[in-house]
Amino acid sequence: MNKQARGLGRGLDALLSGATSHDQDVNEIDVQGIKPNPFQPRRVFDDEAMAELIQSVKQYGVIQPVVVRKTLKGYELVAGERRWRASKAAGLKKIPAVVREYTDAEMTEIALIENLQRQNLNPVEEALAYRSLMEKFGLTQEEVAKKIGRSRSLIANTIRLLNLPKTIQEYVSRGTLSMGQAKPLLTLESAELQIEAAEMIIEEDLSARDAEELVRRLAAKPRQQRQQQQPAEDKDIFVVEVEDRLKLLLGTQVKIKPGKLKSKIEIEFYTAEDLDRIIEVLTAQQMAAATKPRGAFIV
Repeated sequence: MNKQARGLGRGLDALLSGATSHDQDVNEIDVQGIKPNPFQPRRVFDDEAMAELIQSVKQYGVIQPVVVRKTLKGYELVAGERRWRASKAAGLKKIPAVVREYTDAEMTEIALIENLQRQNLNPVEEALAYRSLMEKFGLTQEEVAKKIGRSRSLIANTIRLLNLPKTIQEYVSRGTLSMGQAKPLLTLESAELQIEAAEMIIEEDLSARDAEELVRRLAAKPRQQRQQQQPAEDKDIFVVEVEDRLKLLLGTQVKIKPGKLKSKIEIEFYTAEDLDRIIEVLTAQQMAAATKPRGAFIV
């Protein structure tokens, strides 16, 4: 466990009260009888890491039991969602589990700290988890900071990410923008300008320090001057039409960016499966094109 993890409030071991140690009573519980933790802060599960865990579960089973609490309709996960998901995907009928009693507040705290210790949360998921602790249980930023062993300023800065437009939050969630690149955007006056700056940062692959400098320049210019210097891009009607056709074909956002010397096409994807799907579509189009007369347009 790293130094950051050891400093997290009471620590996961203290919260779980030894529930994952070998001297506790371990039950074999129906995998399908367990519901996910309703307070789970993590929204994104890495596909490659999950595939490796599923393979491990198929080969060796679940070595470390999950922790659950009893409900009227079965069980709810307290800790171990990745192991539970992998068990379901591997086709296991039973999973080793330790049953404990926890309040909703403890469930939220345990789920948050478990993910933070394993560094599995992206900044937006962290922000949502901190805000959830504050709103559901009436905690202040200072109290949240003490519970998880982090500074109040870090809690405050992370929660501020939720003030950014959803588009930018998605960039941060996917890792397209880092927290250091996104944080300066909060000082800009409008969502439109924030998104414009975010796209410039991504396009030019700016560092966090360069992003701060860009934001300072944009904030210093009067709106009218920015509009004069950055007129709206008028795309050729053919380019717009092809963009629309590609969007329908690929089922995702597509941008064509004409240039003086070279142009480029940007195709958005969100997961490895999404990329595989797009490649399959393009491959099918390529094969179809091979059977068409020369000069035919397949899209």
